Amino acid sequence: MTLKGTKFQIKVWKYLKTIPKGKVKTYKQVALGIKNPKSARAVANACARNPYAPKIPCHRVIRSDGALGGYSGRGGIKEKIRLLRLEKVEI
Repeated sequence: MTLKGTKFQIKVWKYLKTIPKGKVKTYKQVALGIKNPKSARAVANACARNPYAPKIPCHRVIRSDGALGGYSGRGGIKEKIRLLRLEKVEI
């Protein structure tokens, strides 16, 4: 699949594909994972602009306080909850 987005978005989206099914990471953890530790907010923006959801699993990214954050895929936050429950993630 050829990804279309900014270099930063593509970097984030490629990283999201490494998050195992049934696991979640915070926006901060993703920022650290892409070696850009101060970019948690930009990571959240890249997730919000992910046109490849749920194939690129931005539903596996949550806020540091444990809240779910948003979901830009079809169905919004209800779909994020459904996808996480399917993966046996405790919400």
